[in-house]
Amino acid sequence: MTETPQAPLNPDDLAALREASTATLSTQLFKLGLRNTFLAGLGRVTGDQPRMVGEAFTLRYIPAREDIDTLDVFDDYDHPQRAAIEQVGPGQILVVDCRGQGRAASAGNILLSRLSVRGAAGLVTDGTLRDIEEISTLPLPVYAAGAAAMTNLALHHAVDMQVPVGCAGVAVYPGDVLVGDRDGVVCVPRHLVPVIARQAQEQERLEAFLTGRVLAGAPLRGTYPADEDTLRAYEESRLASAPQPRAQVQPQHQD
Repeated sequence: MTETPQAPLNPDDLAALREASTATLSTQLFKLGLRNTFLAGLGRVTGDQPRMVGEAFTLRYIPAREDIDTLDVFDDYDHPQRAAIEQVGPGQILVVDCRGQGRAASAGNILLSRLSVRGAAGLVTDGTLRDIEEISTLPLPVYAAGAAAMTNLALHHAVDMQVPVGCAGVAVYPGDVLVGDRDGVVCVPRHLVPVIARQAQEQERLEAFLTGRVLAGAPLRGTYPADEDTLRAYEESRLASAPQPRAQVQPQHQD
C-alpha cells in the first residue's frame, strides 16, 4: 500500500497531550461529539512508564486458515508481522487488530524487544501476548487484553499494514495519535490533535487546582463545576505561580 505523507504534528501539541490523562482526552473528544474513542478492555502489561503518546502504525489480522498458517511461514523475513515490526519508526505505536480474539497471542517477547530497540512509543493490541513475564520488564509501554501461550498462527493471519483497523471496537487510522495511561488507551483522530491538545492540558491544570480545594475541605457546590469565584481564584493562583521575567541589568557607564 502506498502511503500518503502526512504533515508532521506540532511537538508542542504532543507535549500537551503528555500532560493529559485518557479521562480528560475522552471528555474533550466527547465535547466534539466523539463517543467511541476509548479502547475498552485493555490493560498495561509493562511496569511504570511515562504516559504513552505516539502515532499509530497499524497491523491487521484476519482469522487463520490451517493450510496456510503453518510454522514455516515465519521463515520468511517479509512475513507481514515481521515486516511491520521492522517498519515501525521512532515515536510510533504498533496497533494490532486481532478482532478481539485472544485464544492465541498476537506477538511475543522477541518481537516486542525489537520494537523497543527501534524506539517505538508502544504497542497496543486487542488480542493477547505470550511471554508476558519477559514483556513486563521492557522499557516500552504495552497494552493488551491479557496473556496467552499459543502462537498467533493458531488464530491469526497477518494480512496488511497501515490501513484503517478496528482495535477494541475503536476505529484507528494510520497516523492517529494514541495516548495511554493506567486507565487504558484513547485514540485521538490526527486532525483533532491541535484542536484538543491545549484544551486538555488546561483542563488537567484546572482539575488539579479543584482537587486541591476539595482535599482542603471545599464542598462540590461552587467548586466542581467551578463557579466564577473559584475560577477567579484559579486564575490568581496560576498567575502567582507563573515564572516572573528577569529584571534586565543596566550596563554601568564609567565617566
